[in-house]
Amino acid sequence: MVFWFVVLGGKFSFAYFLLIRPLVGPTRLIVNIPVTRYSWHDFVSKNNHNAMTIASLWTPVVAIYLLDIHIFYTVISAVWGFLLGARDRLGEIRSLDAVHQLFEKFPAAFMNNLHVPLLNRDSLHSSSQGLEKNKIDAARFAPFWNEIVKNLREEDYISTLEMELLQMPKNSGSLQLVQWPLFLLASKLFLAKDIAVENKDSQEELWDKISRDDYMKYAVEECFYSVKFILTAILDDEGNNEGKKWVERIYEDIQGSIANGCIHVDFRLNKLPLVIQKVTALLGILKKDQTPELETGAVKAILDLYDVMRHDILSINMRDNYETWNMLSKARTEGRLFQKLKWPQDAELKAQVGRLYSLLTIKDSAANVPKNLEARRRLEFFTNSLFMEMPEAKPVREMLSFCVFTPYYSEIVLYRMSDLLKKNEDGISTLFYLQKIYPDEWKNFLDRIGRDENASESELSDNPNHILELRFWASYRGQTLARTVRGMMYYRKALMLQAYLERMSAGDVEAGITGKESTDVQGFELSPEARAQADLKFTYVVTCQIYGKQREEQKPEAADIALLMQRNEALRVAFIDVVETLKDGKVHSEYFSKLVKADINGKDKEVYSIKLPGNPKLGEGKPENQNHAVVFTRGNAMQTIDMNQDNYFEEALKMRNLLEEFHCDHGLRPPTILGVREHVFTGSVSSLASFMSNQEASFVTLGQRVLSNPLKVRMHYGHPDVFDRVFHITRGGISKSSRIINISEDIFSGFNSTLRQGNVTHHEYIQVGKGRDVGLNQIAVFEGKVAGGNGEQVLSRDVYRLGQLFDFFRMMSFYFTTVGYYFCTMLTVLTVYAFLYGRVYLALSGVGESIQDIADVLGNTALSAALNAQFLFQIGVFTAVPMILGFILEQGFLRAVVSFVTMQFQLCTVFFTFSLGTRTHYFGRTILHGGARYQATGRGFVVQHIKFTENYRLYARSHFVKGMEICLLLIVYLAYGYNEGGALAYILLTVSSWFLAGSWLFAPYLFNPSGFEWQKTVEDFRDWTNWLLYRGGIGVKGGESWEAWWDEELSHIRTFSGRVMETILSLRFFIFQYGIVYKLDVQGTDTSLTVYGFSWIVLAVLIILFKVFTFSQKISVNFQLLLRFIQGVSFLFALAGIVVAVAITNLTIADIFACILAFLPTGWGILCIACAWKPVMKKVGLWKSIRSIARLYDAAMGILIFIPIALCSWFPFVSTFQTRLMYNQAFSRGLEISLILAGNNPNTGI
Repeated sequence: MVFWFVVLGGKFSFAYFLLIRPLVGPTRLIVNIPVTRYSWHDFVSKNNHNAMTIASLWTPVVAIYLLDIHIFYTVISAVWGFLLGARDRLGEIRSLDAVHQLFEKFPAAFMNNLHVPLLNRDSLHSSSQGLEKNKIDAARFAPFWNEIVKNLREEDYISTLEMELLQMPKNSGSLQLVQWPLFLLASKLFLAKDIAVENKDSQEELWDKISRDDYMKYAVEECFYSVKFILTAILDDEGNNEGKKWVERIYEDIQGSIANGCIHVDFRLNKLPLVIQKVTALLGILKKDQTPELETGAVKAILDLYDVMRHDILSINMRDNYETWNMLSKARTEGRLFQKLKWPQDAELKAQVGRLYSLLTIKDSAANVPKNLEARRRLEFFTNSLFMEMPEAKPVREMLSFCVFTPYYSEIVLYRMSDLLKKNEDGISTLFYLQKIYPDEWKNFLDRIGRDENASESELSDNPNHILELRFWASYRGQTLARTVRGMMYYRKALMLQAYLERMSAGDVEAGITGKESTDVQGFELSPEARAQADLKFTYVVTCQIYGKQREEQKPEAADIALLMQRNEALRVAFIDVVETLKDGKVHSEYFSKLVKADINGKDKEVYSIKLPGNPKLGEGKPENQNHAVVFTRGNAMQTIDMNQDNYFEEALKMRNLLEEFHCDHGLRPPTILGVREHVFTGSVSSLASFMSNQEASFVTLGQRVLSNPLKVRMHYGHPDVFDRVFHITRGGISKSSRIINISEDIFSGFNSTLRQGNVTHHEYIQVGKGRDVGLNQIAVFEGKVAGGNGEQVLSRDVYRLGQLFDFFRMMSFYFTTVGYYFCTMLTVLTVYAFLYGRVYLALSGVGESIQDIADVLGNTALSAALNAQFLFQIGVFTAVPMILGFILEQGFLRAVVSFVTMQFQLCTVFFTFSLGTRTHYFGRTILHGGARYQATGRGFVVQHIKFTENYRLYARSHFVKGMEICLLLIVYLAYGYNEGGALAYILLTVSSWFLAGSWLFAPYLFNPSGFEWQKTVEDFRDWTNWLLYRGGIGVKGGESWEAWWDEELSHIRTFSGRVMETILSLRFFIFQYGIVYKLDVQGTDTSLTVYGFSWIVLAVLIILFKVFTFSQKISVNFQLLLRFIQGVSFLFALAGIVVAVAITNLTIADIFACILAFLPTGWGILCIACAWKPVMKKVGLWKSIRSIARLYDAAMGILIFIPIALCSWFPFVSTFQTRLMYNQAFSRGLEISLILAGNNPNTGI
């Protein structure tokens, strides 16, 4: 309630002070102004107190009045979401430096949140017990951390060296300190050595310098104790009493000097490099396998170390321990010292030798490990989430069981080599593209399979396993089913690890400290008990609707799905099996819903088969696909995952915490849907992909955070949400599938849950990956689908019922987060139309000039406020507010500013303005005509050039026509409007409208790869003219012929009411001719209807001339000569008529151009009305003529759009600039985008 009081307070204050009050005075003046002269023949404005003028001024203001509440909602919800995120501790770890600094707190945080509570852990409070507790925490944390790192290596995000640096020691040994990963300690010893060598201060000041860096201190301490541990261990043999006494003596002397504060006096610290050199040499020998030669070398190395310590380092008084030193000197002289060494055989000792050797040899800082940005992001989010509030984890045997559920139809399962090596028109293969986009991951992959980093893919052909691994590597970087299955199977792997460690330490929980074996996870995936426990708690069902058909037809997708089942034993595939039998001479079809798994021989083994009463696909395909298979799911909860998603092992560890949310208090009702945060992983491909991913990320994080709390209107928007399975399958299931109305099937799950007294929550300590569309055409089709789906929601009974049952404030929240968003988007565009048509009315009627001197309306504060609000909404500023605050929260202020400024340079405002048109067109069309339909957007990699024809087909009606109309309005206002301020005032008043029109007309070409390359421009023009002139025929698709495309574009007009609405909307185009003909020089001051009537005669003559010159070639074959004669005479008469009119009347050249402005929109209006009444036009035989005129309009519009593109293509620098604009992220990572776009492909076929 407080939230909406703030929103409504801001809205009404803005509306009153900036919209309504400034217009009241001018309105009163206009009402009383006696306008006696109009430029045209007036019908409606006499004796009505200038009602049309007032309407033209107030309409855009009223539109903004209806719209501004959404603006305030967006801004205030963004601020609220920012504060909620800060409260939840999001973004506290937002850099690799923060990971380094806070790493020592991770084990305790992990034990507090993700580990099963230990009985006696919290009782350890004293300092010695504190060290013991830290060591226990580190020992428990290490197996999980190492498994996370290992999975990053298996996914090729990090190299083998980085894996070794990131891995954490088991901390289960006898060293009385916590051992940290090498990436924290690398090079720290050398820095400490330099400080000690250069030190001239006291011991206390020296230690203070070292202790300023905690990890430098830890490195020094670990080196100190590790050397003692290793020397004691290798000298622990008969005949080495002198050696052991030497080690004890040295360490006693060091500890004594430290206690007395005189280590810098008793030891020559400037000789430390010599000691490090000798210890390193010894360790380098000990880390190898034992041989007689190495034993001799080890003895020599330890003797060298003894000599250095004895003669170069020690400066203490040896008389205090004369007997010991004398014995050691005698043994050294006689050659008995260190002659028998115990070679490291124990696993712990060998690990310590290798670790200490690494500590002493890695001189380079590991501050930037890992280098891969995705690996960094994942580790940052995981470690940050350890400090977030989440329910206590239950043991695996006690946790809720759950199922993951993924619908699949015919998308890519696994890339085949032919797909990867297939070149596009520029000679670029998908594999080459991936190698250039992910160069570090490609090198890591080659290293993982044991190949040279410079090996080409053709060299892998000698090994079928390597070819298969290559296919998986590529598939894991696309939006494929293989990627989704791998991600979801991490749940099972995480549960096996958790169950294994719980079982290993079950008998030792009371003792607190675990034995060495309790944290040893070697082979946990092979443990029968762990596997059984995981399988009891987790199942994965992929519902591949047509898998049976694909298998019968031996499609490669079926073989790939079978391969996934073989590699993932817990994977189950559900499908619809159609069995056809012959009964009484007729084919009889029976339908079965089946569940299969892979058997030990790799064949499909049927688990369940359910006979269906008929074909289950009655409604929309995707929800029907889910509905038939939901019976095969198991467990208390069900996570719905789309097939363009991914998951991560470290996030899977938190699943049992998330499931406990079902038992937590979330208000009046227990949760029925647990919302999960998404990470969009496709943002690095191009600028468009980053815009889309940033926009999506702000909604799925900050936006849904507010929807859940405080608004309580979060529904089900994506697919990682976790459903209370029992609640939903007993209340209508998770999918509504009625055709057309349930096109956005996911949100209806949320509607259904809320209507049945469910509770939808949102949780951000766990995340799931999600792919998004990366090309403008894909994005436009997706946004069109969602906008159409929202149009259908307006018509649904679910929305009606929710609106009836919600209280006022919750109803407001629901409206502005669902259909209200699209309604306000449409109002934004309608505001532009209202403003421009109002300006055109004032200009053409002459009223604007009459009242300008009396009432200052054109520069009025209210109008400025309305236009500025519209413009800011149009260019996506209010869309960007949540995005910016999300950036600040999770990236920090400076990085957020840099990201936002970079987006502006990449023309994100053009993209947002273009998207505005997409949503408006499809939402409005669905409201008027219905008939939204599911459209597959395609989820490939978009680096190839999109032809002009394809862009024209996709955007001609949704953007280009509307952009041209706005340009026409602006030109008419420029030509005939009256503005005291001159050009500057016109620019300030119309800049937002020009920007809108420019974005709608040229964004598809601005964001088109190689859109301004001359050769491609020439090819595009040739292709477009062929498409435009090809007449088509039966079976010809819209992509091949203009005529087929035009028919497809009119298919949505099916109902009588739709035809009437189209007719009414098309009447606006007739205002141009009516107003402009009275502005011509030829008519003088005559304002009678005769002038307008004569203009229609001229238009009719022009149409007749057009028909003469476009007469059907098929009919004209028999009298071609006569037709050419008639065409020639007609042309001469028309030309003579224009010359005579110019000579004997007041007709000017300007009048001719004005007539074009007048007749073009009239012709388009007639065309739109004729198209709306297509059946009538066909009956009266005018349809072919209408089609010819429509082709002419499309040709003219295409030429007008093409000319600027061709001009820009003349200049090579434009293409270079555009490439940089589109692929800035890739450039910033040093990638060879220019090489990709140029088609410089070294790939060779396998």
